Order: sequence, then C-alpha cells, then structure tokens
Amino acid sequence: VQFVESGGGLVQPGGSLNLSCAASGIPFSFYRMGWYRQAPGKQRELVAQITSGGTTWYADSVKGRFTISRDNAKNTVYLQMNSLKPEDTAVYYCNVVPWAGTYSWGQGTQVTVSS
Repeated sequence: VQFVESGGGLVQPGGSLNLSCAASGIPFSFYRMGWYRQAPGKQRELVAQITSGGTTWYADSVKGRFTISRDNAKNTVYLQMNSLKPEDTAVYYCNVVPWAGTYSWGQGTQVTVSS
C-alpha cells in the first residue's frame, strides 16, 4: 500500500495550490478518502474527505476555500486550496477515512504560506 502526495510548495497568503495523492495497493474506489494535515507541534487533523460516491465534508477552518475531488479511474484524490492563509502551513497527507491504523502514511507534501 502506498500513498504518494505531491503539489505542495511555498505560496504567498491569498495564493492557491492543487495537491494530488496517488494511491496504490488498495481498492481505492471502495474507500472514503481524506486529506489530513499536521502543523509543527500539533496533532494531525482531517481537513477534507470525500466518499466513494463524491459526497464531501470540510473542516470549518477550510470550508469555502478548499475543494476535494477524486478520480477513481486514476486512483487519485485532489485538494484544490484557494485563499491560503499562514495557518494553513503544514505537511499534507492523504489516507482513508476514518484512519484506524490500517494503512501507513506517505511522505506527505509540505505547504508553506508566507510572504
């Protein structure tokens, strides 16, 4: 099982990034998928999730700014992030939801929002 996240980088406040996560070794289309993030000194938190049928949920902190989507044919989940704020700075990961330790974490992708 492998999750490979990409698309992070350094962006100014108000900017945008589009993250991608390619999954392998799991029945991807069966699972609810999520984007998690972990800021320095903080616990990992779920910020967005999408069901196999496309129903989405967002944490209040990102609602209206982030959009999660998925392509089951490509085993890939995306996170479009707009109007980025410094408090969005974190390492972003994807995994199944809920995460109960079934699958290990990928390397994540660093998002830094700074002027």
